[in-house]
Amino acid sequence: MRFSELNLSGAFVIELERHEDIRGFFARTFCAREFGERSLETNFVQESISFNKRRGTIRGMHFQVEPHAETKTVRCTAGAVYDVIIDLRPGSPTYGKWHAVELSALNRRTLYIPVGFAHGFQTLENDSELLYQISAEFEPAAARGIRWNDPQVGINWPILEGVTISERDAALPDMSS
Repeated sequence: MRFSELNLSGAFVIELERHEDIRGFFARTFCAREFGERSLETNFVQESISFNKRRGTIRGMHFQVEPHAETKTVRCTAGAVYDVIIDLRPGSPTYGKWHAVELSALNRRTLYIPVGFAHGFQTLENDSELLYQISAEFEPAAARGIRWNDPQVGINWPILEGVTISERDAALPDMSS
């Protein structure tokens, strides 16, 4: 695996190192030793999928507060998404900044999202699916979010017409609230 740290410290894009032959390829998607060598979370207690029927669907921007804060890995197993994180760590030099990465079934990238970040995505294709590894169990009382189109954050979503979003996500507060 090749780890590339993003401009938001502690967040990484992980590229597969493929071992190919005439049958196809084999690649590790997780290695506790390699994660640990970079002081990254290795204890994932939950794995989830998110299936999205329609191109333009937005989910997010979600996070959980302490003591249930989560580290996540996110990988697109079908279709493609514009995956976005926002740094919410108090005192961070990149507090309030966002970064986006295209994750797809073709590029097979993984996004590593540490504690202290909000996460969301927009589907770029119909029938897109994401696979999550999560370091903490979901706790509804700890669930929080930031509105997807908060002008203070200013995320440049690629699709603006025909967006599908849940009532819950559309009603999330702005970052300043």
